[in-house]
Amino acid sequence: MDNNKRQLIYITIIIVLLTLSIRASNNMIMTTIPLVAKYDLKFSETLVGLISATIAFFTFIASGLINSRLHVSLRRKVFIASNVGFAILMPLFYLSNLITIWLISALTGFVLGFIMPNIITSAGLVEDRRARERLLSIYTLALSISLVIGPAIESLILKYFSLREVFLFFTPFGLLSVALSPFIRFPSNEDRTSNHITNVWSNNGFKVAVFNILSYNVPFAFILTFGGIYAKDQFNASYSLITSLFALFFTTSLLARLFLSIKPVERIWHGVLFSIAMSIIGLTLMLFSRNILIYALALIILGFPHGLTYPFSIISISRTFKPQERNAANSMFFSIMMLIGVVTPFVTGFIVDEIGIRTTFGLLIPVILLMLVLIGKYVKYVDNIEPKISQTKVNT
Repeated sequence: MDNNKRQLIYITIIIVLLTLSIRASNNMIMTTIPLVAKYDLKFSETLVGLISATIAFFTFIASGLINSRLHVSLRRKVFIASNVGFAILMPLFYLSNLITIWLISALTGFVLGFIMPNIITSAGLVEDRRARERLLSIYTLALSISLVIGPAIESLILKYFSLREVFLFFTPFGLLSVALSPFIRFPSNEDRTSNHITNVWSNNGFKVAVFNILSYNVPFAFILTFGGIYAKDQFNASYSLITSLFALFFTTSLLARLFLSIKPVERIWHGVLFSIAMSIIGLTLMLFSRNILIYALALIILGFPHGLTYPFSIISISRTFKPQERNAANSMFFSIMMLIGVVTPFVTGFIVDEIGIRTTFGLLIPVILLMLVLIGKYVKYVDNIEPKISQTKVNT
């Protein structure tokens, strides 16, 4: 085995393990906090949406406004420190009350804003296009595996322990991320021009990535916040069953990303059409579901676009940005994902208070169709153009 292959295997192992530990924990927080807020702290739907939005808002601040502007050497130190902070904050949720849960949630969102974008950037540093896109697909596959493992573990824990005690059981994942964080690779140099944000927004591949992620992250943010509450209130599902349903949802997402890791996509447009069709079908079933089986079927279907949408977006970015520009692009992209996570729970929390969760599912379909039109306007630039990228070394 030559040195390049050994190095690629090393990079892959580190990225996969760190992704598993961070994403499993993060997803547990995002699905469990609404349940704690609603049924333990007795928050209204509006406040449930607001606390979910708080986590996403502070992730947006860290990722979009700070991380994208840090020099690479400082960003590496902040990345390691953020992993330490994440490990410390995890068990504090167990001790939280009506007041401190807001502070702990805000701090958790803030440190996550320095973690996830840098993992994405590290995964995109491989110079060969096919190897790079395969690694990005493996990275998203690791995300999906963590999203299956996390709810499955949580479902088992909730059979014997309380919602709050789940945070204690997930603390070792945070400790693992601390141990792995020094081994993540960073670029040796980056484009530090003052107009890097303008350059990001003017890139057609970035536009495709944003509209594509909007087409699914809007309904996903809603499902993440209110899906568990909907299952409990409408179908009297237990906490253990609720997390099992999320595991089912993420299993089909995993299958979609497994397919992409084996067969990297060439034409993103074809995948986008399939993804949006599945989103519309799934949301329609949500709207008309009358029992837990139909609700479960809807989640199974919605898992496919969840698995496909994110890989298509980060591949779009990797195809249309040079390595030196990708930190700015990935940070801005991740911050937009978090901004969706801010706006969607906040706005839909008020809507749910007025018209209910079921009807709100139907209101999401026109948003998806609008994104389809916008993606169609720019996707040709991603499917037809692969920029010439200079050889760039990276630091371990």
